[in-house]
Amino acid sequence: MKKIKAEIPNIITLINLLCGCLGILAIFKGDGMTASLMIGLAAVADFFDGFAARLLKVTSPLGKELDSLADMVSFGVLPGFILYDLLEQDIEHLSANFNFSVSYFALLIPLFSAYRLAKFNIDTRQSDSFIGVPTPTNAMFVASFYPILNAYEGIEMIENILLNDYFLIGYCLIMSYLLISELPLIALKFKTFAINENLYRYILIGGAVVLGIAFQYLAIPMVLVLYILLSVIQTLAHNK
Repeated sequence: MKKIKAEIPNIITLINLLCGCLGILAIFKGDGMTASLMIGLAAVADFFDGFAARLLKVTSPLGKELDSLADMVSFGVLPGFILYDLLEQDIEHLSANFNFSVSYFALLIPLFSAYRLAKFNIDTRQSDSFIGVPTPTNAMFVASFYPILNAYEGIEMIENILLNDYFLIGYCLIMSYLLISELPLIALKFKTFAINENLYRYILIGGAVVLGIAFQYLAIPMVLVLYILLSVIQTLAHNK
């Protein structure tokens, strides 16, 4: 029974990995909405595997390594493939100006996600906060693109942004840097629930709820921007 209990978090982690694999298959079939959904389900599994490990008191080095491998697929490879697919949809005018397909810029996301995950595993500073953007955060941002396009189909302003090659390439470059940057970011890890110790966490959660109600899918990229801004403000406040 004890051995079975120890494997529960690992099983949940494998569900995360399965979602990532299914999402990649969905992209191959041209089903971006399902790929985005798989990232969302993988994120839920990613939360609950750690939660289950702490609740059952069965954390292990194996679980940590397995978690990183699953995250690499679900939050590294899959969002990279989504971005590649989006770039391929509107590539003709840019491809004519280059000797290679600029869609390959999307592959920076898996590469820098791998670097970030390896760095995270050996970085002892990231117990109470993150250094650099976490891979699930980037993946959720990318996962919002297809639902936004679907929800606002026919609205040129939205399509002109999310299907714009310069925007997508710029996103790949900026996010690749942010994944491995030394920028301290808020982690939703509560040691206590005191407001003075968790002020920015509460603002982030409250802001996410308000934005979610008001803007639905559009709230996801807005929350990421809010997350980075609050993290910068918190860092500046602590350094005073």
